[in-house]
Amino acid sequence: MNDDDATGHGADKARPRVVDGPSGTRLAVAALRAGDIVAIPTETVYGLAADATNEHAIAKIFAVKGRPTNHPLIVHIGSADQIDEWAVGISDHARALADAFWPGPMTLLLRRSAKAIDAVTGGRDTVGLRVPAHPVALELLKEFAGGVAAPSANRFGRVSPTTAAHVVTDLGTDISLVLDGGPCTVGVESTIIDVSGETPVVLRPGGLSLEMISEVLGFRPVVEQPSAPVGESRAPGTLAMHYAPKARVVIASMATLSETFAGILGAGPGTVGLLSPASVGDVPDEVVVLEPAGGPEDYAEVLYARLRQADRLGLAVLVCVPPSPEGLGLAVLDRLQRAAAAGMSAGE
Repeated sequence: MNDDDATGHGADKARPRVVDGPSGTRLAVAALRAGDIVAIPTETVYGLAADATNEHAIAKIFAVKGRPTNHPLIVHIGSADQIDEWAVGISDHARALADAFWPGPMTLLLRRSAKAIDAVTGGRDTVGLRVPAHPVALELLKEFAGGVAAPSANRFGRVSPTTAAHVVTDLGTDISLVLDGGPCTVGVESTIIDVSGETPVVLRPGGLSLEMISEVLGFRPVVEQPSAPVGESRAPGTLAMHYAPKARVVIASMATLSETFAGILGAGPGTVGLLSPASVGDVPDEVVVLEPAGGPEDYAEVLYARLRQADRLGLAVLVCVPPSPEGLGLAVLDRLQRAAAAGMSAGE
């Protein structure tokens, strides 16, 4: 395993079984049918999957993640043809988006059908649906012949996993099986679009850009601001505090870096790191400079791995310069803002 295998506190945990290939997929399908939970790959992040119609299996997801049961889950389905099984009153906007972007990193929030159980929807009248664009996930869904609920395969509120090794480190033997499909190529969660009403609203920026959504809709949808720091949320991953490493995240611009470092380094002891799109000159010697993350799409792909690296290095503070906001840059900024809010709440 590589250097992403451990984040210190989880390095010595007992490990679940990691499988891959067609035989691994068959084992994962059998586990899902037996009512167990399995970590599976998608193009966005690894998910902790359970049969979306099995209330007892769904309960295992919440228990392992430490996730509040009133937080809805996304149901992953094998094709857009299955949308009518899980949702009713589907708008033309919703069908146009599904036709354009499924399989892909987009979740549609729709009015639920009777098939969508309360354990998945958090008791709401809507359900989130997605068709993942990952060959292993699609093969699993084809063989399973049903929907699976699959939030990120990590502890609630922490950094999402983008490799099988991240899952092993985070969850240890709280799960028994991890289906390895390689590193996630998008790197941030899906874009969530509420299409349950007359006008589509983006609830969470993600792996599908606003520019691409706007092209299909013919207008730029409103992006809803993050909900309260804690409590209920309309959709997964929309709390104001989320996606947080142990290191405190501080957001800065290239223009304010010197001022930011002066304030942090002068406040007391602790190791400070820097994550930026490109190389930065004149960085104080005390600062640990992580490998530049690149432009918006590259930054999104490596973001969670870099946040995990900050924790492995024992950094107390990670100063992050976001990429430009076009493309997936908006999703990166969204994740950094939520991670920064979590650090401020913890008083770190």
